[in-house]
Amino acid sequence: MDESARHLRLLTETIAAVNSTLDLDEVFDLIARKTAEALETDACFVYLYDEAAGELVLQASFGTRVEEMTPVPKMSPGEGITGTAAAERAPVMIPRDAHLDPRFKRFPNLREEQYESILAVPILAKERLEGALNVRTEAPRDFSAAEIDLLMAIAGQVAQAIENAKLYDAAQRRVSELEALASISEAVSDSLYLEESLEAIVKTTMDAVGATGAALVLEDGTIAWPEGRAGKHAVRFPLRWKGRTLGELVCDRDTPFSEEEKRLLASIAHHAAVAVEHGRAVMRGVVAQEIHHRVKNNLQTVASLLRLQARSGATDPEKALADSVNRILAIAAVHEVLTDRRDEDVDLGELVERLRAMLVQGLGGGKRVEAHVESIALHGARATALALVFSELLQNALEHGGDEVRVELGRENGRVRLTVADNGRWEGSEDGTGLSIVRALVRDELKGELSLTADGGLRAEVAFSP
Repeated sequence: MDESARHLRLLTETIAAVNSTLDLDEVFDLIARKTAEALETDACFVYLYDEAAGELVLQASFGTRVEEMTPVPKMSPGEGITGTAAAERAPVMIPRDAHLDPRFKRFPNLREEQYESILAVPILAKERLEGALNVRTEAPRDFSAAEIDLLMAIAGQVAQAIENAKLYDAAQRRVSELEALASISEAVSDSLYLEESLEAIVKTTMDAVGATGAALVLEDGTIAWPEGRAGKHAVRFPLRWKGRTLGELVCDRDTPFSEEEKRLLASIAHHAAVAVEHGRAVMRGVVAQEIHHRVKNNLQTVASLLRLQARSGATDPEKALADSVNRILAIAAVHEVLTDRRDEDVDLGELVERLRAMLVQGLGGGKRVEAHVESIALHGARATALALVFSELLQNALEHGGDEVRVELGRENGRVRLTVADNGRWEGSEDGTGLSIVRALVRDELKGELSLTADGGLRAEVAFSP
């Protein structure tokens, strides 16, 4: 009765210890230590059964530690003494010279040869194999039936502790998965910029599955956002939206991905597809809004120019119409440059060259036109004003100036300077429609100055701060 009472007390204490935590690593360490203490053995080894791999994997030990930087001991059910207990679902006891038993499996990094006896039992949960454990002594020991029953009872409670810890671990993983998906959903809905959404998705993906690297590759092969490094194992999940494949999510890790992790990555890939489509839709809306805004402003500019032309009292309707056409074409040239660059800024050098070629072709009449222009960036709205100014000045030089025209565009003392000069005499009135337009645009849109000088011809110079 005294031994039974002692065993009952030891069993109760062991159960209380292993049920004191739901963390699997802590559970296994406690199992190894408390089991060895309960049976007064020198060592205890606890194996967990990996059903997917079909292997018993050492999770914890007491009395002997696995050497650092060495492989984790593993065995199949039926392999080794402990594996035999697991396969037969029954205790296996060898009182002495355990390492000489033909079933003994040697692990060089465990140094088990120092132990004489071994008692191994399976860890079963309703006949389902959860693992196995063994206790070892350095001196020969014939374990009694009561001690075997005690270890079997401990193993039975350990099975329940493992089940509870697994459920807790699965719940924690699910919480982490939901938090990851919630974080991604928030990034997708909050950010108007596709780049920010994709960055958040990739970084959250790496945190969620402990990846070494991840990337989103779009359908055209563009890597939208790469992070980290490649690993030994890589998985790919398509980004699908309404039957279309927008790209794929690539994830790398040094260890294989579990089925649960693959399901999580598939969900993340779906969110990424939503982010890509959402970001593109936003960009389409922004671009459309910007185009409508520019068109509206430029149509208002055209209307104002036509009204000004109508009030000028021009006696030559054909000339007035041609001037209006050139002004509209100057505005169109700005749009063309903006479209080519897909940017908010215009390259003034490129714009001036396009307008020069267009006007010389229509009005040049064999005149020699030289141009020296620099590449200068200017916002689209102000570039439109400069295009109209340059168009008016060059058109007047081609129509009324001499046979040589010189165009210069550059920077001087931090200001942009545009010059149109010719070697003839400008016969147009300084109060004409063209110069009225130039003066108004330079003053109101460019916030600059216009100067007209006669120096071996006419020299028109516009200076403004970019």
